[in-house]
Amino acid sequence: MPPRRMCGIALVFALFQAVMPMIGWICIHTIVQYFRAFEKLIPWIALGLLGFIGGKMLLDGIHGGEELQDQPGVGLAALLVQGVATSIDALSVGFTIADYDLLAAMLAALMIAAVTFVICMAGLEIGKRVGTRIAGKAGILGGAILIFIALEIFVRNWL
Repeated sequence: MPPRRMCGIALVFALFQAVMPMIGWICIHTIVQYFRAFEKLIPWIALGLLGFIGGKMLLDGIHGGEELQDQPGVGLAALLVQGVATSIDALSVGFTIADYDLLAAMLAALMIAAVTFVICMAGLEIGKRVGTRIAGKAGILGGAILIFIALEIFVRNWL
């Protein structure tokens, strides 16, 4: 995978991780009375999106481990869905930084984006180096991780 594509993928995840807390912050400052009902749905949304994507990855890894090299890369639509799915819990961060002024909230969002970008780049680089050795198992591992994250978000917000 060329460095430009890696940066694009990491940037998508970083942008979603920055935008979601700002959406939460804006909602608290503008339409809080309407948004409170939606706040309880965030764990369910995260569970549904991550569970679906993780389950699909898990099944694809189990049933088609050998065919992974023939499949095209992740398309933009799938990347955007994954960006939303993995950052939906960051929406609740916007509620916790509601006392921040706009500049502080934006700074927090930029810091979240920077950390996400670095971690994604590191993950993509690791995947590039060991991906061919574990190609058949990567979908299974990735799917299991996404399902675990979905359950963790759900349990953390409901217990």
